[in-house]
Amino acid sequence: MHAVPLVATTRGYPSSGYVTENVHAGSIAVVDSAGQLLAWAGDPQYPTFTRSALKPFQALPFLLSGGPAKFGLAQDELALLCASHSGEEKHLAGVRSILGKIGLDAGHLECGCGAPLYYETNNLPLPQDRQWTPLHHNCSGKHSGFLAWCRMHDAATTGYVDPGHPLQRAIRATLADAVGLPEASLPTGIDGCSAPNYALPLASLAQLFARLGKGAADERFGSAFGPLFDAMTGRPDMVSGTERSDLVLMTAGGGDWVAKIGADAVQAIGIRSAGIGIAIKIADGNNRGLHTITYNVLDQLGLLDDAKRTALERFRRPEIRNARGTVAGDMRPMFSLQRA
Repeated sequence: MHAVPLVATTRGYPSSGYVTENVHAGSIAVVDSAGQLLAWAGDPQYPTFTRSALKPFQALPFLLSGGPAKFGLAQDELALLCASHSGEEKHLAGVRSILGKIGLDAGHLECGCGAPLYYETNNLPLPQDRQWTPLHHNCSGKHSGFLAWCRMHDAATTGYVDPGHPLQRAIRATLADAVGLPEASLPTGIDGCSAPNYALPLASLAQLFARLGKGAADERFGSAFGPLFDAMTGRPDMVSGTERSDLVLMTAGGGDWVAKIGADAVQAIGIRSAGIGIAIKIADGNNRGLHTITYNVLDQLGLLDDAKRTALERFRRPEIRNARGTVAGDMRPMFSLQRA
């Protein structure tokens, strides 16, 4: 199977109608926690670099080792381990707190520097009188968790992003165990924050989120998935940020949905009440239609009541506006899920 058209962008005038301008193809997988394919579009086995959707599972070795209790991490700090945060003050304070508890500082972070996502997301100009540090990088929470594992296991705190470092070997082995695939079958790449990232079949990513949705009830990883699910759904503002999509999704889900976006148009969601995981990948990596696809997957699966529709209305069929704010077109879903 191959990618199929998922979303179109249009252009025109409201008075005369819109014409399709661009079509973005991709794939969708919906599975249960055992990995059984329930619904799909395109290729549910599409090899997908998980990007930031992997973050909760990169935290698994730390959680399984009892790290949060050892260092006294609070729920909002656990959420930061899974975060692509916006660099708001509460996010920076949380990462500083984690680093302080493990006796390190921002100088130990190997994620690189990055301007806070808050400004772009909220259409604000980027301050020109600020110097950005690794603390501001959206992955600094994940990296503080990496460093915490190193401190706990007396491993080197330099070079912890190297694939051969004991931390990264532990993450790779745990991930392979969680998806039931040989380690050697996991293609490895370098993520934007310099940590190793892995390509998984799209259905395997969906299965990970179905299992995360089970939380403490997961037979193999419940001791870690329970706290991670509770932290992510309890503090979605720390996982994401103001006006960010994962915050909007998890808030709409009311504690039932756990969501994590990834760069280059990856979205994964676990639905606890339905016992399912959803994974979406737009093949060309353009994420501007990703939220419209996500809304329509949830809608086609019957997961949206009136309150959720209202909360997610901005994603349903968003307008495209030009620099003057004039409506120039919109985004429209193009797919129907196939059912097993």
